[in-house]
Amino acid sequence: MKNKLLKVHPDDNVIVALRDFKAGERVNWNGTTIELLEDIPVKHKFSEGDLRTGDEILMYGVLVGKATKDIFKGSRISRENVTHSASSFKVGERQAGWQAPDISKFQGRTFNGYHRADGKVGTMNYWLVIPLVFCENRNIQVIQDAMLEQLGYASSRQFAVETGKLIQLYQSGAGTEAILNADIIRDADDIQRNRLFPNVDGIKFLQHDGGCGGIRQDAETLCRLLAGYITHANVAGATILSLGCQNAQYQLLEEAIKEMDPNFRKPLYVLEQQKSKSERDFIAEAVKKTFAGLIEANQAERRPAPLSKLALGLECGGSDGFSGISANPALGYTSDLLVALGGTAILSEFPELNGVEQELINRCVNDEIAGKFAGIMESYAQKAVDVGSGFDMNPSPGNIKDGLITDAMKSAGAAKKGGTSPVTDVLDYTEQATKPGLNLLCTPGNDVESTTGLAGSGANLIVFTTGLGTPTGNPIAPTVKMASNTALAQRMPDLIDIDAGTVISGEDTIESKGEELLEYLIRVASGKAVPNAVRLGQDDFIPWKRGISL
Repeated sequence: MKNKLLKVHPDDNVIVALRDFKAGERVNWNGTTIELLEDIPVKHKFSEGDLRTGDEILMYGVLVGKATKDIFKGSRISRENVTHSASSFKVGERQAGWQAPDISKFQGRTFNGYHRADGKVGTMNYWLVIPLVFCENRNIQVIQDAMLEQLGYASSRQFAVETGKLIQLYQSGAGTEAILNADIIRDADDIQRNRLFPNVDGIKFLQHDGGCGGIRQDAETLCRLLAGYITHANVAGATILSLGCQNAQYQLLEEAIKEMDPNFRKPLYVLEQQKSKSERDFIAEAVKKTFAGLIEANQAERRPAPLSKLALGLECGGSDGFSGISANPALGYTSDLLVALGGTAILSEFPELNGVEQELINRCVNDEIAGKFAGIMESYAQKAVDVGSGFDMNPSPGNIKDGLITDAMKSAGAAKKGGTSPVTDVLDYTEQATKPGLNLLCTPGNDVESTTGLAGSGANLIVFTTGLGTPTGNPIAPTVKMASNTALAQRMPDLIDIDAGTVISGEDTIESKGEELLEYLIRVASGKAVPNAVRLGQDDFIPWKRGISL
């Protein structure tokens, strides 16, 4: 490791430890010697100078907290001596210009995707089976059990357990020893090689707990989210199961689809159980129509498309003290590259933009967009306070343990995923990303609610940065995991696709790691690389009911 300490921004008054330090150690910083007054764990920060009660704590060049007691030079910044504090914001002057990155390595490049009638290009080709209400989840599961493996699609694991072999051994009179020594595991790759429909990447079953009860707005929001999935570039068509009496009526879904795609032409089969003769007939009809849809979906083939057709979701979860220094800035550089190439980037998790609102407002291309962002942030923050919570309560125990002690500190690092490009649009939950450039999307900071929303608004790829390791993904948008530190990448190689810890060690720069990530995304978008989240079947789907979720 070339460096042992890091000051993220010249205006900061805290220094980041890039390795563990012991109390009493002396470190040199900018020609001065600082004696560390206590242990400073890796990823944590210590004070560059003496701070008095009430003094501001600055990191990333912004306010991230205030001292609750006197803090002496060389002391660790912690929850015991710092409380959350963030700057106020208002709609004001716009950012003057933008210095786009060098895109010469990527100009003219293409990916092989699925071209849709509405002009979008998918990175995958999925068929969806969707319940309009939780009452249909059991039927969805029956259909899933009936179709997936027989059609050659891997289950939610990277292997299949062949219990049938044990049955055969038992029926043939084999003893316990033969049963215990039997090989009953089959690789998912073996299953996938036997796919009946080679141009269909999978059938995705979107179970959820909504559609009835709650408030009518919940049903409307759910239908808009599902419409976003059905009209998504990565989706060929869908089978819809309705009970019939639920709040989430098909008419709501149909209206949302027409709004998002007025010339919608994908195959869509809608079945209502309360009009069926029996559950057996209902399930049989759903299976037959889904099979018919797969025949049509299989006619699609990958063809070259410009990188401007990529829509990249920017997500972080299980963050640590290195996330905002390595993985998030590297993803931000990838975002800038894609925007400069005419593509779309979508930054979500509004509770994790607390404290950097002014910077994002200044990057908005006009006052209308800036005003929409400010209004959503103010409303969201107030609703959290009204129910006895607040953005200041957002950091998780894992965040705090690994050095992210205030929400403003966490947010300042999380916002780095959005790079430096202008904000071309602000989207409320379920609104579609239709403008190239950086879009801000209102979702909770909750990982799965956020990734669910990113795909619902059009992201055809997602990059998920993590410092602690998070086993999650999305049913329709391939999700790439990037570790903020090499220790995590080595500890969880089955989850992590890209190691950004090489930025901390000095082997890579933010720019080189961002370019590496974009190269990998092009391979994923072309079907030439399979992210671990896809391989493991991490198809997490949690609609946001618009209650307060941080």
